[in-house]
Amino acid sequence: MEFAPHTDADIEAMLAAVGVADLDALFDHLPAEARLDRPLDLPPGRSEDEVLRALADHAARNVTGTVCFAGGGAYDHYVPALLPAIIGRGEFLTSYTPYQPEVSQGILQAIFEYQTVISELTGLPVSNASLYDGASAVAEAVSMAAAATRRSRVLLSQALDAPTRQVVRTYGHPLGRVVEDLPYGPDGRTPVAVPDDGTVAAVVVQQPNALGVVEDVRAWADAAHAAGAQLIVKWEPTAAGLLATPGAQGADLVVGEGQPLGQGLAYGGPTFGFLACGQDQVRRLPGRIVGETVDVRGNRGYVMTLRAREQDIRRERATSNICTNQTLCALAGLIHLTWLGPRGLQELARHCLARARHAADRLTRIDGVDLAVDGPFLKEFALRVPADPHAVVRALSGEGWLVGPVVPDGLAAGAVLVATTERRTPAQVEGLADALDRVLKEVG
Repeated sequence: MEFAPHTDADIEAMLAAVGVADLDALFDHLPAEARLDRPLDLPPGRSEDEVLRALADHAARNVTGTVCFAGGGAYDHYVPALLPAIIGRGEFLTSYTPYQPEVSQGILQAIFEYQTVISELTGLPVSNASLYDGASAVAEAVSMAAAATRRSRVLLSQALDAPTRQVVRTYGHPLGRVVEDLPYGPDGRTPVAVPDDGTVAAVVVQQPNALGVVEDVRAWADAAHAAGAQLIVKWEPTAAGLLATPGAQGADLVVGEGQPLGQGLAYGGPTFGFLACGQDQVRRLPGRIVGETVDVRGNRGYVMTLRAREQDIRRERATSNICTNQTLCALAGLIHLTWLGPRGLQELARHCLARARHAADRLTRIDGVDLAVDGPFLKEFALRVPADPHAVVRALSGEGWLVGPVVPDGLAAGAVLVATTERRTPAQVEGLADALDRVLKEVG
């Protein structure tokens, strides 16, 4: 829908001011092949009332009443009521990356607080002001590791989610990077092994991984460092309530997807990515960083700091082409984490674990349904089903139960992911089990 505010009188006055006879004359300088020689294929304009009624009718077609057990990187966590109440305020709702830092103290302080929380969440001292999403954060971290080691070989755990692996390959292809997958084992964990031949820039693992399984981050850090490589961990932020932070276990770069932190599901976005590193990497961080300082009177203030200006003005020398951040989404993540606090984060993780254990036990009591891997999991697990997994996912969706996605590759290929957050109840688990049992009899 497009709103055109100019009346015929406005257009005539504008044409008279510029000295042309009609609108077509404004575009005479364009070659004929670049101009449309027919009217736009658009319906007639409508009044505001008509448009609102049409949108309401369209919205009424949305499917409601579904229960979300789907995982794969986007999870149905509770979003507290105070969060939309705060970020819906005008001064926050319009927040974006600050282009005039000296007059953007409120936004700069919010970003500074966000960076502080991300540092605590990841166990590393420096965070940037957020990125677009978790996949681009991983790719940016790979670029940082490649620049730091001056190497071009990247090892990705096959238990790193497939979309992120594809983004890393897309980033790395024009730069000549060699990207390889490391297969995971029967327990869902990736066997720890890094070639000590001086070629590996970075190893990337996910914690918990794309199968929901907890990896041995400390062993990976030791192996990567012994080979002169850096360890990058894609970190599920709600796992911080139960698992040691990757930074505390030796990871060089910790990145992740901020969706579980106050973003909701929202049909896939928007969300934010986070990226944290050590002091030695601060000059290579993409995007923006906010620092704390004092003014000439000794008052506390906030500034944009430690930025590689090549990202903006010398692109051929830049280590990244990202010059922005996701302020509003990052602010929502900050509010959510502040609302939870350390104890709330622990309670959240425990609830997810307890519900996942209960769901896995109940679902695997169905004939032919088993866990695809036997490693320890937190809030997500992969199920083998005795039927076409895609047909099972579709059939369950038709009955109001969302599960999946289907694992694309590796030993668990064809397994169906099931995720349980603090919002899933025992009654809902029982409902999913009954539906799965019924669907398997129909499509099996």
